[in-house]
Amino acid sequence: MPELERLAAHHAPAVLRFERENRTYFARYVPDRGDDFFTGYAARHAALLDEQERGTCHFHVLVGDHGVVLGRFNLVDVADGSAELGYRVAERAAGRGLAQEGVRRVCELARTEYGLRRLVASAAPANPASLAVLRRAGFVLDGSVSDCEVDLDGQPGLRHVLDLRAPYAAASP
Repeated sequence: MPELERLAAHHAPAVLRFERENRTYFARYVPDRGDDFFTGYAARHAALLDEQERGTCHFHVLVGDHGVVLGRFNLVDVADGSAELGYRVAERAAGRGLAQEGVRRVCELARTEYGLRRLVASAAPANPASLAVLRRAGFVLDGSVSDCEVDLDGQPGLRHVLDLRAPYAAASP
């Protein structure tokens, strides 16, 4: 099983390769990051590490054989015991349960290592696999369907929440 690692400086080349190789695949489900993301990645990576050092975010990579990044699992906007979960898995790794396992592991870290009590995550209805991952991890809609509708960079999305103090649903398969 690939290892979930806290983002570090040495991950920069592998993360950039992951993002480049999967750019078209990711753009099918979420808005494209734009060319500037790739041309200025070294500064972006350094900024992420700075945010992580300050405790406002917790970034993780799922690393497979030979240091290849297979996924990213991030907790951002950490404040008042809460954070927002975001994740993406490489196209070649899709359908193997890695998104589910990565989300489960990050949720456990959020609870045990980072002391968080609540996570929020959003996914597009056009991405049923992502919605299924969230729901299998124990996330539920944040109110009625109309109450949980969010804008995901111009695309419709649904906001979900996970109470990390409740019996931990993400531990189940």
